[in-house]
Formats: sequence, C-alpha cells, structure tokens
Amino acid sequence: MKKAKLLLAVVAMSFLFLACSKEKAVPVARQYFASWNNCDALSALQEYVEDVTNPSSANYIREADRIATFDMDGTFVGELYPTYFEYNLLEYRVLDDTAYSRIAPDDVRETALEIRAFVRDGTPLPDHFDMKHARAAAKAYAGMTIAEFDAYVKAFAAKPANGFTGMTYAQSFYKPMLEVFDYLKDHGFTYYVVSGSDRFICRALVESLGIEPNRVIGMDVKLVSSSQGSEEGVNYTMGREEDIVRTDELIIKNLKVNKVLQIAQEIGKVPVLSFGNSSGDVAMHNYCLDNTRKSAAFMLIADDDVRDHADREKGLSYGERWRAAGFHVVSMRDDFKTIYGAGVTKVPFTF
Repeated sequence: MKKAKLLLAVVAMSFLFLACSKEKAVPVARQYFASWNNCDALSALQEYVEDVTNPSSANYIREADRIATFDMDGTFVGELYPTYFEYNLLEYRVLDDTAYSRIAPDDVRETALEIRAFVRDGTPLPDHFDMKHARAAAKAYAGMTIAEFDAYVKAFAAKPANGFTGMTYAQSFYKPMLEVFDYLKDHGFTYYVVSGSDRFICRALVESLGIEPNRVIGMDVKLVSSSQGSEEGVNYTMGREEDIVRTDELIIKNLKVNKVLQIAQEIGKVPVLSFGNSSGDVAMHNYCLDNTRKSAAFMLIADDDVRDHADREKGLSYGERWRAAGFHVVSMRDDFKTIYGAGVTKVPFTF
C-alpha cells in the first residue's frame, strides 16, 4: 500500500512539473523597480505584463510573440551631452582625431563643423540634418573593419560624458529603463533595440547590457569583404583570411517608417510593446498598437532639468502630445528616483 501511495505521489508531482514547465517560471520575490516612483506609466506596464502573461487571460500572449522594441538614444541611453552620441563621435573623428582630420572630405568636415556650432554656440542644425549626418558618417568610417570600428566606438565611449561627473558615455544608461529590461526578460519577452543611430555603434554601446548583436537594428551602410573591391557580392567568393569592411554607401537611416520596415524585415513579427522618446518613434508605436494582440506604447519625455540637460517646458508639451496619441508617458523628472545612478552629477558642458 505504501509503495502504491508513493507511486501515485511521484506521478502527481510529475504532472505538476510538466504543467509548470509549459510557462517559464517567474521570480515572484524580486524587486524590479527600485529606481522608479509610483506612477501611471509603471502601473500600466505592470498591469499589461501581468495580463498578457497569465495563461487564464483572454489576452494571453505566448512567449514566442512577446516582442518589445526599444529606441536607444533618449529612451534608455542619454542623448543630451550635449547631443547624440553618434553626433559627438563624428565631431571628434573629423575635427579632433588627427589621424583622420587631415584627410576628411570637405562635405564631411562641413557636417562636423555644423555639429560643433550647434553644440558650442547653439546654432540650429540645417533642415534634414539627420540624413546629412548619416551620409557624412558613412564616409568618415569607410575602410574600417567591423572589429576596428567597434574598438573605435568603445574607446570614445570610455571618455567622460560631457556635462556630467562620475560617468562615461559607456555608462550613460537610464537605470530605471534597465530595470524594465530585467522585468520583461523574466516575463518571457524578447526585446530589440531599434535605433536611428548606426547599428554598429548601438551594438558596441549595448554589449555590456547583454543584448545580443542580432537584436540590434539601426542605420546601415553597405559592407564588403576586404579584398572584394567593386565586384558584386554574387560574383565574389570571400577568402578565409578576409575581413568585413565598412563602405561609404549609406543603405538606410532608421527613423520613422523606416523603423517599421526594418522591424518587418528583420524580426518578422509585430511588437506588442514599444518604447521611444521622440517623433522618430511614432511610426514604430503605431505599428505596435495596430497589433491584433493586446499592445502598449510608452514615450519618455526629457523634462528633468536638474539631473539632466533637458528643456522642461518642451518636455511637458511633448507629454501632452504623446498622451493625445494614445501613448503612456514617462516623466523622467517625476517618475524616476534616479536617472544615471548614485555618484553622477549634472555639470556645465565643457568645450
């Protein structure tokens, strides 16, 4: 009799194990949001995740379809020091890196000088500057192997972040948003970085977060094999000793609807969560919210002019705009207990 009872207990435990293993176990005691204040946006995110990960909910989403997309600059990486990281990098490359500055083409130099005038004097950038920068950046790093460019980006990122003490560019992550990554990962979501910045810059910056390179989408230039020359790839066989090299040919600037097109091509699924901070992310948000599954979109506004270099009034006006569009709004001033973490202080920019 005892053996029979023991056998029944083992069988019951086996069925229980199989039932639990179908849904990834989530640590219930973990404190995720230590860097957040209680706020509507955080409550909305938690309520959403709890709903769509509950197998008993009509809105349940299986893990394979729990796709979240994140813009990078201004969404989980600082962008106000005093401008985008990739703009700062191009300015340095063309005007301060003596190994390149003496051979920089005139149009590339003009673009770098426009960035410098914007940064130092507040001179407005020309219309459609994002595309002008993208074309100049393609030229400025042409001829670098992927490994060389990765090392170049990381070397610059190791410099102190302009406008702050206690932080390098490589450390300039919004601590509350890193907690969102952890929360989503533990609840079976796969998140992708979908940025307007160069794909390989993004890869270099997020590597320390454990975000794999195949989950990074960004601006792209054409690549070639190091001995390929002008020969078309369909006619050329790469040798084992060759490297992959950047060219000066821009393929795509990954902003607005281009983000959606790249998500469709590279991920192949419509995201159910989308996070951004600017008009360049609206198309991605709209694509997400058109999902047949339950979905949500979040916009960060740079309204903290004490702990960050922000325009509070402009941030508040954008907050009203994003709420009207149906997005959840995250106020960095009101919703974040900290932005960059302890020991980081805002200071005047240096030039």
